Amino acid sequence: MTDTTTSTFKPGKGAGATVGVAVLGMGTVGTEVLRLLEERKDEFAARIGGNLEVRGIAVSDLSKPRPGVSKDLLTDDALSLVKREDIDLVVEVIGGIDYPRQVVLAALRAGKAVVTANKALIAAHSEELSEAAEAQGVDLFFEAAVAAAIPVVGPLRRSLAGDKVDTVIGVVNGTTNFILDAMYSRGASYEEMLAEATALGYAEADPSADVDGYDAASKAAILASLAFHTRVTADDVHTEGIRTITVEDIEAAKAANSTIKLLAICERLVDEQGQESVSARVYPALVPTSHPLASVNESYNAVFVEAESAGRLMFYGNGAGGAPTASAVLGDVVAVSRNIVHGGRGPGESTYARLPIADFGDVLTRYHVDMHVDDKVGVLAEVSNVFSEQGVSIRAVRQEGLEEGARLVVITHHAKEADLEATVERFKQLESVKAVRSVIRMEG
Repeated sequence: MTDTTTSTFKPGKGAGATVGVAVLGMGTVGTEVLRLLEERKDEFAARIGGNLEVRGIAVSDLSKPRPGVSKDLLTDDALSLVKREDIDLVVEVIGGIDYPRQVVLAALRAGKAVVTANKALIAAHSEELSEAAEAQGVDLFFEAAVAAAIPVVGPLRRSLAGDKVDTVIGVVNGTTNFILDAMYSRGASYEEMLAEATALGYAEADPSADVDGYDAASKAAILASLAFHTRVTADDVHTEGIRTITVEDIEAAKAANSTIKLLAICERLVDEQGQESVSARVYPALVPTSHPLASVNESYNAVFVEAESAGRLMFYGNGAGGAPTASAVLGDVVAVSRNIVHGGRGPGESTYARLPIADFGDVLTRYHVDMHVDDKVGVLAEVSNVFSEQGVSIRAVRQEGLEEGARLVVITHHAKEADLEATVERFKQLESVKAVRSVIRMEG
């Protein structure tokens, strides 16, 4: 296994040289990248110490009108484009995994630096891509893959390289945050807000990647890999979405002085023997209104980092959209182009720690358990005994009457996921517990 913490020095082309750029994809982000490359070319030249020149643009449909773009630059053969001698830097903004992997690998193996905004690609194939970049001594940068314009990859890769990061928690999906924020502020249902998010363009026609947590899981894998110097893939991330969140859950959150956010949580765990492991997980959770992440509203993103020496840091801003994503892409383009002109490389993948991935059942957190129970003497004691038998300590209890029976809300102290799961299974066997309406974790 190759560890690319060390950077191979590659001589530069020389001050004033021109960097040949290939852009793969001309959707919302690609179009914005091309516009800004032209509009700010003099500024970029001054920052780089050399010129940027777009020498090819790969698109899937050559017949589609593309105003302001020379047809001579367009091609539908991305593989041939990235191997051309006059290309130094490839900007990949296609999206997806299989085809971009093929093209990006070809570019890296041909000795081209790569800037990508493709979180799914990085989360799935970071090892293969990083090894290809290392073998050729070229850069692979992906700031835009997590939270668009919010600079978080760079700080984890460079600014916090001298620190020990313990936790990274983020609201990293704008679609789900828009839905949950509107449910909280308006009292609307999930279905209503998903329909509105779709109409406004926040959600895709198939919203599964967002609402089922897969988009956030890719970002969590990247953040955990960077923070803990351990290779983490999307398959290592326990993932749950927001489809089951109800108006009643939102009201319960308000009663607990909290809000509900879909969180990407990356955590360094230490057991009783002092052995470290990594937990990466995505799920909706109650966040106290006093926590900075609770105030992240609409489609905004934020990443909250806790490090041993730096303490608590928060990165906040626009986490999606053509312009914000292009901003992050172009930040990487400038940095990589500077290396191409003057020599050297940025930091590569760092996986020296090789920490094991923690079993999700061993993860400790608090829980908000909402149950429908019989309204009679002894039920509370019976429920309390079940929690006690499974080793789950109760922090607070709230009960209110219903037309039939009662609603019982229990907030626990920190408990293992496996123990809470066993508790819920035990409740299903009790006649006095009509239903476990919801179990929501509490973070922050």
